Amino acid sequence: MEPQLPEAELAAAYARCRELHRQHGRTYYLATRLLPGWKRPHVHALYGFTRHADEIVDRTEELPPAQRARLLRDWSDRFVAGLHGARTDDPLLPAVLHTIAAFDLDRADFASFLHSMAMDLEITAYADYDALLEYMEGSAAVIGTMMLPILDPADPAAAREPARQLGLAFQLTNFIRDVAEDLDRGRVYLPQEDLRRFGVTDAELHECARRHAATPAVRELVRFEIARARAHYALAAPGVTMLAPTSQACIRTAYHLYAGILDEVEQAGHDVFARRAVVPNRRRLAVAARCLLTRPGTPVAAPPVPSPQPVC
Repeated sequence: MEPQLPEAELAAAYARCRELHRQHGRTYYLATRLLPGWKRPHVHALYGFTRHADEIVDRTEELPPAQRARLLRDWSDRFVAGLHGARTDDPLLPAVLHTIAAFDLDRADFASFLHSMAMDLEITAYADYDALLEYMEGSAAVIGTMMLPILDPADPAAAREPARQLGLAFQLTNFIRDVAEDLDRGRVYLPQEDLRRFGVTDAELHECARRHAATPAVRELVRFEIARARAHYALAAPGVTMLAPTSQACIRTAYHLYAGILDEVEQAGHDVFARRAVVPNRRRLAVAARCLLTRPGTPVAAPPVPSPQPVC
């Protein structure tokens, strides 16, 4: 059980999580605005937890790997201690601990997420998609299942797999869009098996980043990964209508906006190096308005999958 905190201290922790979400998760933050007011702080808390761990891994690159690992381990230890009732002066953990207790969230999901964050400090490439899926199980799929109790599906067991698939779809979308950014951090998330399939080398990716232009082979690689991501979106689509009616507009919006990033990559000729693919603000607002007005229970139209790919 989380320790009892003064109301002002707990409110400050939730406000800190909300600010992290507003600053760094623009697409998801917009979608969250469509949730009932009482649910939003809890979504912000989960985002704050994942974002802070990610920043320890990615925003401390000037530090030696061992020191970065120690920072992540120390923060993880404070989190675990908080789960067992210890007081913490961390600026955001009180909100996370409060949300976990309020919805009885599965602690194993948080352990899996922290394990994947630790992997980022040691692993810079993945041999094949199965290896990447092992990483994404903790970095993405469990975020979908963390969210489920807040989104209140009528049948949580049935909604679990679509939630996992949506997490995987969002994560793979990010990997496709952010190839250049990840290269700067010394990582290649697109599987090495896929690179070899299209005759792409790590050196070629670095040259594309230097020139701000993708080669034909890299464009074909990106086309392939988009098809794989859309297979995850297709598996996730039925889950939206399983949620509580008041939660559907939020997840419907996030679904379409993240899938829209792939549309932007396609419109750029599958060149993820020329510019960072973003959904224009006018389209973002139009999608949110349309989803808000969509009758709950309306099936989600999944994006077409050009060539089905095996997913787990």
